[in-house]
Amino acid sequence: MSINPEQLRYSKEHEWVSEPADGVRTVGITSHAADALGDVVFVQLPAVGDSVTAGQTCGELESTKSVSDLFSPVSGEVTEVNQDVSDDPSLVNSAPFEG
Repeated sequence: MSINPEQLRYSKEHEWVSEPADGVRTVGITSHAADALGDVVFVQLPAVGDSVTAGQTCGELESTKSVSDLFSPVSGEVTEVNQDVSDDPSLVNSAPFEG
C-alpha cells in the first residue's frame, strides 16, 4: 500500500502517522530521516501486542552511520508490524512511505 505523504501527520522526531482507518494507524519514518541515517542495515520494531506511548522509544534503527532510536508518534497497542522491513531493512531508505 502506498501512502501519500501529504495525508500524514509528522512528529518532531521525523516519524509519520496516518489518519486512522477503522481505528488503526500506520507509522513510519520520513524520507528526510531515512536520508540522514544513511543505509539502514537493521531494524528493531516493537512486537505485536506491545503498548507504545507517544514520544517514547519503541524501537531502533541501525545504519552504516549510526544507531538511532525509533519514537512512537502516538500511544496505543501494536497490532501489526511490517515484516518486510524486518527482513529487508533497506526498504526504510527506498520506500519510507510504504505501509
